[in-house]
Amino acid sequence: MQVGILGPVEAHSPDGKIAVGGPRPRTLLALLAIRVGDIVPLDRLVDELYGAEPPSDAANALQGQVSRLRRALGDASLVEFHPAGYRLALTAADVDAHRFAALAAEGGQALEQGDPRAAESLLSEALGLWRGPALADVALPGHATRLEQQRSAASSSLVAARIRLGRADVDEVRELVRQHPLDERLRGYLMEALHQQGRRAEALQAFEDAREVLADELGTDPSADLRAVHLRILRGRAHREPPAQLTSFVGRERELARIAALSARLVTLTGPGGAGKTRLALQAAGPGAVFVDLAPAKDVAAATLQALGLKETVLEPEDRLTLALRERDALLVLDNCEHLVEQAARLAQHLLSTCPSVRILATSREPLGITGETLCPVPPLDPEQSVALFTDRARLVNPAFARDPHTVEICRELDGLPLAIELAAARTRTLTTAEIADRLSDRFRLLTKGNRAAAPRHQTLRAVVEWSWDLLSPEERDLAACLATFSGGATLEAVEEVCGHDLETLDALVDKSLVEAADGRYRMLATIREFCARHKRVDAAHATYFRDLARRADPELRQRDQVRWFDRLTAEHANLMQALDWTTSHEPEQALRLVSDLAWYWYVKGSRTEVQGVARKLLDVVTEQSTEEYVVLLALAEPERVPGRFADLRGPIRQPFVLIAWAMLSGPPDPASPRTPLQDEVERSDDPWIQGLIGFSNAYLAWTADGDRARALRESRKALRLFENLGERWGSAQVLDVLATLTEDPAESLALTDQALRAVAELGAQEELAELRGRRADRLLDVDEAQAERDYLQALELATRAGLSATRALARVGLAEIARRRGERGRAEELLLEARAELGFGWMHSSAKEQVEAALRDLARDG
Repeated sequence: MQVGILGPVEAHSPDGKIAVGGPRPRTLLALLAIRVGDIVPLDRLVDELYGAEPPSDAANALQGQVSRLRRALGDASLVEFHPAGYRLALTAADVDAHRFAALAAEGGQALEQGDPRAAESLLSEALGLWRGPALADVALPGHATRLEQQRSAASSSLVAARIRLGRADVDEVRELVRQHPLDERLRGYLMEALHQQGRRAEALQAFEDAREVLADELGTDPSADLRAVHLRILRGRAHREPPAQLTSFVGRERELARIAALSARLVTLTGPGGAGKTRLALQAAGPGAVFVDLAPAKDVAAATLQALGLKETVLEPEDRLTLALRERDALLVLDNCEHLVEQAARLAQHLLSTCPSVRILATSREPLGITGETLCPVPPLDPEQSVALFTDRARLVNPAFARDPHTVEICRELDGLPLAIELAAARTRTLTTAEIADRLSDRFRLLTKGNRAAAPRHQTLRAVVEWSWDLLSPEERDLAACLATFSGGATLEAVEEVCGHDLETLDALVDKSLVEAADGRYRMLATIREFCARHKRVDAAHATYFRDLARRADPELRQRDQVRWFDRLTAEHANLMQALDWTTSHEPEQALRLVSDLAWYWYVKGSRTEVQGVARKLLDVVTEQSTEEYVVLLALAEPERVPGRFADLRGPIRQPFVLIAWAMLSGPPDPASPRTPLQDEVERSDDPWIQGLIGFSNAYLAWTADGDRARALRESRKALRLFENLGERWGSAQVLDVLATLTEDPAESLALTDQALRAVAELGAQEELAELRGRRADRLLDVDEAQAERDYLQALELATRAGLSATRALARVGLAEIARRRGERGRAEELLLEARAELGFGWMHSSAKEQVEAALRDLARDG
């Protein structure tokens, strides 16, 4: 017998569905099924069946309903009488609600334990038991509400599991939000689901929708958790959380327990290449950590800024990181520190001393060597764990694999090193364990006795890679060596063009565990890449491909498809820097053109520190010249030399970054100064982007210098049409902000600002988001003070994360004005003094200082 209450109440026997007629017998069956196996007291049954007006002979009436139910079920023994009440003589597994609760609990536990696939399977099975609203045809509202709450919780957990797997259904989540509009967790899931599908603008709008609903219905702001989801989306691809792992984690219980028990703020996992340091760090860190991959990096601070989604400014990167992290509780995972160990040590010391809530988990082949560091050596796996790892990975390629005595022998020969074991296990698809063991005994020799420069485990690992190399065909070896040239992985297009091999050969390397394939890119483990690179380099072909890519990408960065092209260049950042480094040494004139082609990408995304070093190196080897490429190089390498160069520069201008550098480094033109040939040449340009920039500049000068609002409006609208026709978000946002300043209609000003915010959000320009959010607050100040305060606080939070002290100061000025209007003079003064204290040098800081001082004077007059 099976009883269902997750929908209309029904019963099923082996012969089919049983008709339980009448509402009271169905209600009685539901009450007994809810507490199946337990005795339900008589008074409880009477209360639930008859409510506040039971019949005069309630006991006999209840007995009559029991008799009707027994007849309907066809087996009187199923409803047992006891002195205290009645009992349904079935098990919990016979009632759908109890099966649902057990499956949902298992699914929730799997989710908590980091197994979203198992969670999705269990929760899907649980929710599949529902046939409609709980207890749909009986009047038990309290029980129905409880069951529906359990259903909602399971649905929410299922969405969470699917988001972790990257396959959430947006429509499904949106429907859950419609049903539960005040559930912030579901709101966050909707934002993440949209973001996973590349619908970033919709995800950000979903946050604004949540903000409005919460303010209207509850009078509150979004919770810290929902704001954190919002900020993760704002940072977009630039913010690197620990990458998802495609295989199970085996062993290391002792190391995980030790890491969890340590109270030190700097823990360094040390050990040889291939020991599993990175995988252990990812497992220990869990979700929410900031993952900084230093393997392709040349500057630790710059790589950390990129991982946090921050652009570089005039501040030193270390100071910028301090501003962004000093008020955050954050865990940084600094991975592969060994080739930048001194830089990593300096940055760790700096952050730990200036950011009290920051913790660092580092991986390196040697300690960082600073005070407060706790070392956690990552030893080989013990024999049991080694065999478990080999068996798990072997079954991925050979599901019928069974361990045998040779398995233990292989793991012992490989010294328990995870990478070596995984490479050997991959061969079980074509070799027996006996054949693998025979090959290992022929190949491995320990060559390190007395030689500390070559650790035994390192030599053993090299032998495994060499052995894997020997198993490759000539075509596979050639491709593996070619792939090793790519410092940041490669797309299929890059592999085919640079290496000249087809997809079949590439797939063979993936199958043989020498190459990893994920997110449309192909990567080698660092150890394998180092070995393969010794056999062949294709630096010239690599540089040619990425020079061509940069040249193709540059104009697209100012067109309708700019978001995709920015993402593509960001994914190829390490390869582009490698190509620039090689061409600087071998083809400096080509390097000069490459710098020019990448200038706009670097400007929008912000890479001043990282680029400045190689720009200065190039400046030392190229001849001085009067070209726009040389001016771009100077702007990146020695910006103080740029203003004097524009007099010698002739058009036409091909790289618009030249114009941005001109404006930033020379300032607004002096009306009394004679016009230069370059000014005339630029204004004659037929490039619509340049014409849009000229219109923006003319509008700004017409308003700020001449106070001519009508002309400023005409120029702004003309510029906006040009940028919008191009689909160019950065330029559109600049002009929209000017229009928001010029309009005298507060509602229009706010709408224009919101439009600008959406444009820069799509680009992931976090600095512009902070600045525009602050200006939105300025424009709301006399319209909606409460909303203005919320926007100032959000601008302050965004500017803190981005390390923008001038923007932070201006947000504090706005908050101080609100405090002054409320009569909180002491609070206003405190905010203004905090703003003054964090301002330094530079044009933006000087402008902000003027506003701070003016506000302090106004406050003094009020007093």
